[in-house]
Amino acid sequence: MLKLKLNFFIIVLVLLSSCSKEISQIEYGKDQCEFCKMIITDQKYGALIFTKKGKSIKFDAAECMLNFEKENNIDPEDIDEYFIINFTEPGVITDATSATYLISPELHSPMGENISAFKNKTDAEKYQKDYDGELLDWDDLNKDYLKNDR
Repeated sequence: MLKLKLNFFIIVLVLLSSCSKEISQIEYGKDQCEFCKMIITDQKYGALIFTKKGKSIKFDAAECMLNFEKENNIDPEDIDEYFIINFTEPGVITDATSATYLISPELHSPMGENISAFKNKTDAEKYQKDYDGELLDWDDLNKDYLKNDR
């Protein structure tokens, strides 16, 4: 009976640990963008999708993440979380859905759409003063990608 309880306990632990969410960081200079297949190198840019099935998908820029979703007809219901690199903290991910985006031709992103992401609107506004451009939230950025052929 003790052996049965011990086996049951081990099975429960294994199942619980397999359900844990582990979001892998981008390994700059090593990881490849899922969309454009380039090696991800610029630490001010990058994005990740974490699916409900536990898969972490890496991108070298916000535009690659959005284009990947669009071209592969990804259902947003299959996505658990979206992450983006905070421009003011190179290499640091933040929630993409709450970030503010600055599209400025003076801030060159890896794929040329010139989208920079900021953890908060205040930082984005500071950069907008220096580099001009248009501020967008997550919903506006997605609408822009859905209506335009990029």
